[in-house]
Amino acid sequence: MMKQTSATEFLSTTGVAFTVHDYEYAPGGGLIGMQAASSIGVDPACVLKTLVVEVDRTTPVCLVVPADHKVNFKKVAALFGGRNARMMNPEKSADLTGFRSGGTSPFGQAQQMPVVLSADAMAQPQVYINAGDQGLVVCIAPADAQKVVNAQVAEISAPPAPPAA
Repeated sequence: MMKQTSATEFLSTTGVAFTVHDYEYAPGGGLIGMQAASSIGVDPACVLKTLVVEVDRTTPVCLVVPADHKVNFKKVAALFGGRNARMMNPEKSADLTGFRSGGTSPFGQAQQMPVVLSADAMAQPQVYINAGDQGLVVCIAPADAQKVVNAQVAEISAPPAPPAA
């Protein structure tokens, strides 16, 4: 039986195809998205992390970017006519989204905020996005993910620089 969360319940109402996958969640083990990629055996470019930021300390925004990417906060702020963006504290994020840290999803949020999906994710045939609980992801076509939350697609992240030779 599939584990139900507000994210999976929301997706079930949209009619888009998705599957649910669990993975070993280790909060002290480093980057969660990278853990998920390793655990389910997929390329980190296909696993998207969900981050909640504030633009100019007033506008909450949900970012969905490849797990191995770094977010360009200046680009995020510019999308919303702001000067800066920064990570929202986990308690405030949990209050707004209804999800605890490590389980934040763009789907089925308590208070739906604007979602920005990294343009790099759109090149993947399918992506894995948090399903509303720690250790749980949904596999979904990026176009479907974008459609169901009316996400803006933008160049907001970049892969890490290769190590110097």
